[in-house]
Amino acid sequence: MTPELEFGFRQTRRHLMQTAGLGMGCMALQSLLAEEGGSAPGSLSSAARFASGSAPRAKSVIYLHMAGSPSQLELFEHKPELQRLHLQDCPESMLAGRRFAFIKGVPRILAGQFEFQQHGESGQWISELLPQFASVSDRACVIRTMKTEEFNHAPSQLFLQTGNARPGSPAMGSWVTWGLGSMNKNLPGFVVLLSGGKTPDAGKSLWGTGYLPSVYQGVNCRTDGDPVLFLSDPGGMSRRVRRRMLDALDQLNTAELERSGDPETETRMSQYELAYRMQMAVPEVMDLTREPKHILEMYGAQPGYQSPAETAADPRVLYRGDDPTFANNCLLARRLVEAGVRFVQLYDWGWDHHGSSPGESIDETLPIKCQAADRPIAALIRDLEQRGLLDETLIVWGGEFGRTPMLQNNVRSEIRKGFVGRDHHPDAFTMWLAGGGIKGGLSWGRTDDFGYEAIENPTSVRDLQATILYALGLDPYRFSYLYQGLENRLIGPTEEGRVLHDILA
Repeated sequence: MTPELEFGFRQTRRHLMQTAGLGMGCMALQSLLAEEGGSAPGSLSSAARFASGSAPRAKSVIYLHMAGSPSQLELFEHKPELQRLHLQDCPESMLAGRRFAFIKGVPRILAGQFEFQQHGESGQWISELLPQFASVSDRACVIRTMKTEEFNHAPSQLFLQTGNARPGSPAMGSWVTWGLGSMNKNLPGFVVLLSGGKTPDAGKSLWGTGYLPSVYQGVNCRTDGDPVLFLSDPGGMSRRVRRRMLDALDQLNTAELERSGDPETETRMSQYELAYRMQMAVPEVMDLTREPKHILEMYGAQPGYQSPAETAADPRVLYRGDDPTFANNCLLARRLVEAGVRFVQLYDWGWDHHGSSPGESIDETLPIKCQAADRPIAALIRDLEQRGLLDETLIVWGGEFGRTPMLQNNVRSEIRKGFVGRDHHPDAFTMWLAGGGIKGGLSWGRTDDFGYEAIENPTSVRDLQATILYALGLDPYRFSYLYQGLENRLIGPTEEGRVLHDILA
């Protein structure tokens, strides 16, 4: 007998009558909140229990993760000192006690490879590679002093997205959906969209639920065929027959739940029902042909387009600046949050520019990736704003770490066209946030003359996680889930994560 069943058998009829009224009331309230988008089944009053005490700035999140990590020194960090010391040996002070993923011996300083200008009323320094983002930079807060504890892709991606460098912890989207629920009962609360031809290094653990109920797992939607695998009914099965089958499964699962008390059985029942409702809702919200021509052109989107890079063994050599795959996903992200999806995660692979092999260079591949991403990102900001959704949608952009001011030298130490690269750098990199109560036009933090160390307002991954939760109305310090005797949190067990109140409007 399970502990749950044993506890139930020991309850007296008098005890049941005393407590049942409150239980019925809670169930009724939960149902009403779920209908109104307040709380998902299984997370009754999570938002109330973990509320920050401040009104939520944002209702939903669109997180744009550039997997591999773009170079901040080519995009956001204008450092003339690198130009002055270009190809000189790196000072010993920058190497002592440091660990690098690939750099060997004494590397040489590498100047920024592209021009910078100041843009907007805020005078943000933005690279020539991002002209469209530069035009909307006054809507964004650019954090120039991000730092992380990891310097390899998989653990750094996991640390950023789950708060733990090892697999097994819930994704940020799962945390948020568990805490706040979905705003549309016919759609999942957490949706994942992929581009770039490969899954990020950390794999599907980046949108897993870890120890949270599996109903909060991210749903990976596709643009080829069914948006979700096996969403359509097989040939010969009508919707009426599908309903009868699910009703029979529900009876069997209910009996199993009563026997074992296993919460995963209840999760499975919820997932079957959600999948049935998704059969109608998902194809509609994922249909880009419903968008007017001027919106498609604004993003650079092409409904139904399938890039050859998405199925290639090495997609990097097939990248094109006019590839609309990422643009399609940005437009889908807007449609999803507009329909009530709580957390939309976009992973775009191919931003790892070591310069060691064809298709991964700063001088040739980075401009291609920027061309494919710059226009749709700016369009996403403008589109949300014109629909009145930017104030309630938090957009997050960035990679898992930054790049070194030194030329990567493990394969070649000379500058060669198509093979210019930088190594991983965890101590200072750039991310930006927009919408959702963020102060636009703010440049947060300052690095040294090399872009190597934060010298003003260093910002940790824990700080970023705490700020995102706070912007959604959750208290990052109390927002926890009891597992194996510990109150687990996205921001980890210590109080090091701080809410960046200065970047919040």
